[in-house]
Amino acid sequence: MTTPTAAPKKAPSVGFVSLGCPKALVDSERILTQLRMEGYDVVPTYQDADVVVVNTCGFIDSAKAESLEVIGEAIAENGRVIVTGCMGVEENAIRDVHPSVLAVTGPQQYEQVVNAVHEVVPPNREHNPLVDLVPPQGIKLTPRHYAYLKISEGCNHSCSFCIIPSMRGKLVSRPVGDVLDEAQRLVKAGVKELLVISQDTSAYGVDVKYRTGFWNGQPVKTRMAELCEALGTLGVWVRLHYVYPYPHVDDIIPLMAAGKLLPYLDIPFQHASPKILKAMKRPAFEDKTLARIKAWREQCPDLIIRSTFIVGFPGETEEDFQYLLDWLSEAQLDRVGCFQYSPVDGAPANDLAGPVPEAIKQERWERFMAHQQAISSARLQQRVGREIEVLVDEVDEQGPVGRSFFDAPEIDGNVYINTDRNLKPGDKVRCRITNADEYDLWAETV
Repeated sequence: MTTPTAAPKKAPSVGFVSLGCPKALVDSERILTQLRMEGYDVVPTYQDADVVVVNTCGFIDSAKAESLEVIGEAIAENGRVIVTGCMGVEENAIRDVHPSVLAVTGPQQYEQVVNAVHEVVPPNREHNPLVDLVPPQGIKLTPRHYAYLKISEGCNHSCSFCIIPSMRGKLVSRPVGDVLDEAQRLVKAGVKELLVISQDTSAYGVDVKYRTGFWNGQPVKTRMAELCEALGTLGVWVRLHYVYPYPHVDDIIPLMAAGKLLPYLDIPFQHASPKILKAMKRPAFEDKTLARIKAWREQCPDLIIRSTFIVGFPGETEEDFQYLLDWLSEAQLDRVGCFQYSPVDGAPANDLAGPVPEAIKQERWERFMAHQQAISSARLQQRVGREIEVLVDEVDEQGPVGRSFFDAPEIDGNVYINTDRNLKPGDKVRCRITNADEYDLWAETV
């Protein structure tokens, strides 16, 4: 006679919505990895979730509005909602609109989020993390072939338009050995591109005085140049984001010229007028940035520079704006985004004199975009006829769509591939560029 066995207990389930920047996405991945290790299922719909976690963005007012809207949607669809992330530092603002949220935590508060989930939906005590395996690279919210590698938290700057330091605190660099171990695990799991992110990648290690750590038994300084040198040995694309144009960026250009890093720099210049940069309290605003860009390109002719700018900052005159347009003509940046200045609660810039009328902000934004579009288009046209390596991101009904070293995922352009090969996401393929427009490239396999 056989003894009937009890049906296995259903695993508790969590729905997750991640808003905001790649740094917040990494926070979401860490929380989800911990929950999966504890036996929680991560489900894709509100209806299947025992509780929903919303990781919010609080950088500008439109991001806060989106966060509040998504929280409301989660409450309407599920009813049991935990809020975390950058907007979590404004708990009263969240509860004023959505008093029924179960818990609110700020950014990087992984333990508090997990504890809040425990209180709402206790973990299954029968779960054995040694049997019910979490992949060694953890839970990822990006496609399998690329991943964000966060190297630090917080920021030491006090830019007048930004409240990130008040939300995420001062710079705290991760131990270099931990960063490199994570990178190595990701590569072993099939990642083909590592996107290095932080609030200020150039400042990595400043807080620990560039302390020496160890990786694979070898000493490595906690500094951007040495970190990049080590990442360059892993045999995958390494792309740097949020790099301030400090002089020591000069040290990594030779690594790009040698093919150890992608020749790509994401530098948030924000403006060019010395007067506006000073009002913004931007670091290194007095540097001779154009001369530095010229020197970088002399060493590494393939260098791609992407940036973001703000127009309509308080006190910006037509003369300041024209200075910016002239600077763009000389700088010849490849990829550029632009925002109209938007006041953020708690930002010192709100108190500056000379607010720019909304109509003038819009007019300047349109002129900026048209001016830069012509530059970007001309620079992409120069690529036609070249052979490049392309990383395939997806295959749709029109065929494979990928990116070259020119392009970071989701923020830059695409490469549309003409081929009879059976390509799949994560494949790298050699292509010849056949056409270009303002943002995208068309290519055929070689």
